[in-house]
Amino acid sequence: MIEANARMVTMSRQAELVRRTSAVLLACNLIAGLLPGVEAVALAQEQGNDSRDPAVQVDGPRSEAELQADAQKVLKKKVEPFVKKYCLECHGTRPEAGINLKSALDTPGAASSFLHWKKAVASVKVHDMPPDGADKIPTDDERLQFIEWIGQLKHLASPDPGHFVIRRLSKVEYANTLHDLYGVDRSIADSLPDEVVGEGYLNSISPLQSELFLDIANKVIEQVVAREGQPPTEVQKRLFGELPANAADVLDGAREVARSLARDAYRRPPTEAELDVLVGIFKLGRENKLSDTASLNLMWKAILVSPQFLFITPAADVDPDDSIVPLDDYQLASRLSYLLWSAPPDAELSGLADAGELRKPEVLKAQAERLLEHSRSRALFDGFGAQWLGVAGLEDQTFDPNVFPQMTPALRTAMVDEARLLFENIVRENQTVVRFVDSDYTFLNEPLAALYGMEDSVHGPAMRRVKLEDPNRGGILGMPATLATTSFPNRTSPVKRGVWVLEQVLGERVPPPPPNVPALEDQKQKDLEGLTLRQRTELHQSDPTCANCHKVFDPIGFGLENFDAIGRWRDTDDAGVAIDSAGKLPGGESFSSPADLKNVLSRRKADLARNLVQRLMAYALGRQLEGYDEIVIDQLLARTAQEDYRMRTIIIEVVTSYLFTHRTVKG
Repeated sequence: MIEANARMVTMSRQAELVRRTSAVLLACNLIAGLLPGVEAVALAQEQGNDSRDPAVQVDGPRSEAELQADAQKVLKKKVEPFVKKYCLECHGTRPEAGINLKSALDTPGAASSFLHWKKAVASVKVHDMPPDGADKIPTDDERLQFIEWIGQLKHLASPDPGHFVIRRLSKVEYANTLHDLYGVDRSIADSLPDEVVGEGYLNSISPLQSELFLDIANKVIEQVVAREGQPPTEVQKRLFGELPANAADVLDGAREVARSLARDAYRRPPTEAELDVLVGIFKLGRENKLSDTASLNLMWKAILVSPQFLFITPAADVDPDDSIVPLDDYQLASRLSYLLWSAPPDAELSGLADAGELRKPEVLKAQAERLLEHSRSRALFDGFGAQWLGVAGLEDQTFDPNVFPQMTPALRTAMVDEARLLFENIVRENQTVVRFVDSDYTFLNEPLAALYGMEDSVHGPAMRRVKLEDPNRGGILGMPATLATTSFPNRTSPVKRGVWVLEQVLGERVPPPPPNVPALEDQKQKDLEGLTLRQRTELHQSDPTCANCHKVFDPIGFGLENFDAIGRWRDTDDAGVAIDSAGKLPGGESFSSPADLKNVLSRRKADLARNLVQRLMAYALGRQLEGYDEIVIDQLLARTAQEDYRMRTIIIEVVTSYLFTHRTVKG
C-alpha cells in the first residue's frame, strides 16, 4: 500500500511536470522558430534558392521560351476575346460560383488562375456555361478551341516546385512510427479520430488531439520503461543506455540520450537549440526530485508531443538569397518513406541521409525500388489507391440488410482486398495502367466469388489469383468494391457511377450540381410510376439546370447497370425489366455493355495515365497541382509513354521528379 501510494504521488508530480513541460516546450519551439506554424512558414519563405530544373526541357524543336511566347499570343488573341465575349459578365470583378476570370486574365500564370481556368473548362466542356438563355452562346467548335487554348496557358507559369507542405502525421503513419521506433503495438493509436479523406493533409492540432497525443505518449513510456526498482527492458536500455555515475557528467549524458532519441523521432539530427530545450526538461525533472529515469521519461515525453515528431517539416537551413532548393536528404528520406510505407525511414534510408547520398538520382531510384519490393509497400494502396478508387469507406458504408444480406464484414473486407491485391500486382509486375481497366484476372475468395458466379470453382476464405473468362469483368469497372461504393443503400446509382468513371478513371472535372435539385427519391411519386431507373434518372435531363451535366455522365453510369448495387451481374432490374446498358462517352464513343465500355476506355491510354500521374503526384506532394506542375507532368508522361505507361515506372518517375525532390522557400 505504501509503495502504491508513493507511486501515485510520483505519477501526480510527473503529470504536473508534463503540463509545465508542454508549456516550456511550446514556448521554446516558438522562440527557436521550430514550430511548424505561421512563424515557421514565414521564416521558410524568407529563405531559398534560385535553382531551376535543368531536366525539365521540352522534347523536340520547340523550347520552353517558344512555348511561353505561343501561350502569350493565345492568351491575348484567343482566350481573352472569348472570355470577354462569353464569360466576364458573370465572372468578372464580382465573380459567380467562385470563378474569377478577370483575375485569371490579369495573372494567367498564377496558381490561383490555374484553378479558375480548370473550373471554367469543366463548365464549358459540358455546356454548363454559358448558361442556356445567355445573350451569347459559343458554338461547339468554339468550346473545343477554348479547351485547347486553356491547355497552353500552363507554359506561362514560372518554374516552381511548390512549397514543402508542412503536415501532421496521419493516424496510420503515427501508429506505424511508434511501432517502428519503440516496438509498441499499433493499436496504441486507436483512440485518435480517423482523418477525413480529402485533398492535402491536416496541418494543425486541436486541444483534444493534444490531450490524446499526450495520453498516448504516457502509454508508450509505461509499456517501454520498467517501473522503479525493476530491471530495465531491452528497449529501455537501447533508448536510455547508462547515465554517468558522476553527477557532474549527468547532464552531458542526458544530452547524448536526447540526441539519440531526437534523431529517431525527428527523422533528422536535432539542432543544438533543440537539445538545449530537451536537457532543460531533464533538469526540470531533477530539480523536482525525480529520479534519472523519471527525468529521462519526462524528456522523452516532450519529444513525443513535440511538433518536430508529430509533423513532417522542412529541415536544413538554406541560403537566404535562394528561392528554390533541393530537399535535404532527411526531408527526402521522410517524404519517400511515408509515401511508400506510411512509416519513418528505416536504417538504410537514414544511413544514406546521414551520408548525404540519397539525393543522387541513381541512389534515390534504387531506394524507391527497394521500398516497392517490400511487403510494407501495401501502404501505397491503403493511403493512395483506396482514396483514388473511393473504397476506403466501404467498411462503414450502409446497405439495406433486407435487400443485401450478403454484405457481411467478411465480404466487405474481401471486396477491398480484391482492389488492393490487383493494385499491388500491377505495381509489382510493372504492368501498364490500362490493366486497371481491362485486366483478365482478379483476386477472389469464396464469399466474393459468389458475386462473380464462380462459387463452384473458388473455395475457402483465402484470397487467390483467378483467371476471368467473362469480358464484362476484370479491372476496376467490374469490381464489386467500386460498384458498391458508387451505389445507394438499396439500389444502384447511374449518376454516381458515371461521375466516378469521369473523375476517378478519366480525370475529368465534373461541375458541382446546382443547389436545390431534388434526388430521385424526392421527386413526385406520381411522375415516377411505371418508370425504370434509367427513365427516372433521365428526368433530370428534362430540367434545364441539370440537363447538360447529366447528358455527360448518366450514359456512362447506364453502361454499368448490369451490375447491381453490390456488384452481381443481372440482366433485368428489380422490376423485371431488361437492362439497357447502351451509352456513350463525352467524345462520342458508343458502347452497349460493360465490356464495350472497358474497351472504349482502354483505348484512352494517355488519359488513364495522366489521371493516375496527376493524382499520385498530388498525393505525394500533399497539395493541389498548379500550372508549372503540369509542365513537369507532361515531361514525365512523355518518358513513361515510351514504356507503355507502366505503373512501377510511373511511381519511380514521380519520386525522382523535380516536384518531389525540390521545394520553393521564397515567393
